[in-house]
Amino acid sequence: MTRSLKTAAWALAVGVLTLLAGCERPPIDAVQRGFRGTAMDQIYNPRTVESQAAINTLPADTPPVPAAGPTAGQVFQNVKVLNDLSVGEFSRLMVSMTAWVAPQQGCTYCHEGANLASDGLYTKVVARRMLQMTQHINADWKSHVADTGVTCYTCHRGQPVPANIWTMAPEQKQAMLAAGNKAGQNTPSPSVGMTSLPYDPFTPFLSQGNNIRVVGGTPLQNGNRTSIKQTEWTYGLMMHMSQSLGVNCTYCHNTRSFADWETSTPQRGVAWYGIRMARDLNSQYLDPLGPVFPATRLGAAGDAPKLNCATCHQGAYKPLYGQSMLPNHPELAKIRAVVGASAAPAAAAAEATTAPAVVGAAATAATAADVLFAVGSPTLSDESGKALAPVIDALKADGTAKVTLSGYHSATGDPAQNEELAKQRAFAVRDALKAAGIAEDRIVLDKPKTAEANVAGEDPRARRVEVAVMK
Repeated sequence: MTRSLKTAAWALAVGVLTLLAGCERPPIDAVQRGFRGTAMDQIYNPRTVESQAAINTLPADTPPVPAAGPTAGQVFQNVKVLNDLSVGEFSRLMVSMTAWVAPQQGCTYCHEGANLASDGLYTKVVARRMLQMTQHINADWKSHVADTGVTCYTCHRGQPVPANIWTMAPEQKQAMLAAGNKAGQNTPSPSVGMTSLPYDPFTPFLSQGNNIRVVGGTPLQNGNRTSIKQTEWTYGLMMHMSQSLGVNCTYCHNTRSFADWETSTPQRGVAWYGIRMARDLNSQYLDPLGPVFPATRLGAAGDAPKLNCATCHQGAYKPLYGQSMLPNHPELAKIRAVVGASAAPAAAAAEATTAPAVVGAAATAATAADVLFAVGSPTLSDESGKALAPVIDALKADGTAKVTLSGYHSATGDPAQNEELAKQRAFAVRDALKAAGIAEDRIVLDKPKTAEANVAGEDPRARRVEVAVMK
């Protein structure tokens, strides 16, 4: 073989090896998620899944303690969150949080010396706000986290700073415009799989409320920006979501028509709520912490670190592969037993002895209520929650009575999204009843129902949960 042929052969071999380097070696697992012939398959690498097992294992936790005795707010100073927990419950949660967030640093990561009441360290101020955010997620965003919920460990995994956070990307420098405007792309970034797609899909979609849409709904533009550039921004976000969950496009979409909601998988609706949850958390909880963080913790643009899909999921289609820590920490979902002072058991016993005398009158006082919700929201507001007070009194007066919850949704809009929203509203009312001490086996959830169409405009009662006491 001549020298030139040898050189060509080596070049060919190197080229083949380079091409194969982008492929995964077998064995690879394929899971069919749609009809045969639709190419709706999820491809999993068993080696990758095995390597993720360690970071998706639940940590050891302290055993529950009785919800009795004085509250943390009565005993400790400057307790602004969860101050209604008993001292034992509160102390247990603090021990758990230390193991979840700062196992190496210990209590001093948030507390300043022996003065546990001091807010001198910024980490304590941030931790307090993160506790409120965790409760908000578990109580108000069941449309995304369901009853599995999240805890501090979901994001932190034993690290003071979560592994997957983001800040706004710095502006691209341009030398006298000689290279042209790169429009925030053509700079390979891990956030978009090292592609040339726009490398900051988080600011427009997970911080701002820009429309995530590629296909226009009408032949003409009509204000809907459906350019190629907008498509690239959207694909950048989809690339991030795919990497964060360890799945491909067919986890949410039907390959026949990516835009068609009716033939998409249920996970697409869950993802829709997840995007809006991320926007809510970033704008309401994380961005406002900018002045609290030291300069070393801020991004290049001076903004606070924020969350995205990878913050919780970390490569798993469900965080911690769907394992829930909330049953051991219901206080993080605003659900817990009523805690009173030491005299509470005696008072409860006295009340129990007199309750049968007023069962008849109390049970008939209120047997139905309508709980209203805001447009597009499954969150039970304090004002709407007041409608449940007479119903709760009636249920407590008659221990044999049950309650039926019927969620209603608008007659207009996407039926699947509306039905899911009605279901989540019913869940929110259920959780409020459970928090008030009503046993779950006394709460009956009815199927979501469509409200009557109203030609005069959207009726606020279309966004309701009907609550009816049954004897």
